[in-house]
Amino acid sequence: MFRKAVLSDLDAIARIYDAIHTCEEQGQSHTGWQRAVYPTRETARAAILADDVFVMEEGGRVVASARINRIQVEEYKLIKWSKEAKDAEVMVLHTLAVDPAEAGKGYGTAFVCFYEDYARENGCPHLRMDTNEINTRARALYKRLGYAERGIVPCIFNGIEGVRLVCLEKILY
Repeated sequence: MFRKAVLSDLDAIARIYDAIHTCEEQGQSHTGWQRAVYPTRETARAAILADDVFVMEEGGRVVASARINRIQVEEYKLIKWSKEAKDAEVMVLHTLAVDPAEAGKGYGTAFVCFYEDYARENGCPHLRMDTNEINTRARALYKRLGYAERGIVPCIFNGIEGVRLVCLEKILY
């Protein structure tokens, strides 16, 4: 089940971020995220207050979260997208986080499918997202789901230095 996140989801989302950071620190994953830099509990809180965070529940438990909105980060201006699009026609997926304890159950795929449906319902045929170049799992997932990599932007992203931001897109119609 997917739904908008509320402040009572903050602990669950922060726990997922912490679990991902732990996996990163132990070399079990390669998101490029950094504990106490991004994403943090405050990242989740601000996004919930902006009313654009969604959570996925399984058995009454939050197993994944992501921010979905029309906000394109500045780095997107450096990308040659396949088609020009007005901001109102673009939906962006940010900070997709799946609980590492739930890995391999298809929750990432399900969340991206939800994102696509949400974009359709809101009249946004242009889907955009990004990930760190070192996040090979996410890149493989997005490729499998039909997203094309349109460019890589070296930058400081969300306070993390040395990021090579892979920008992806999919056109729905």
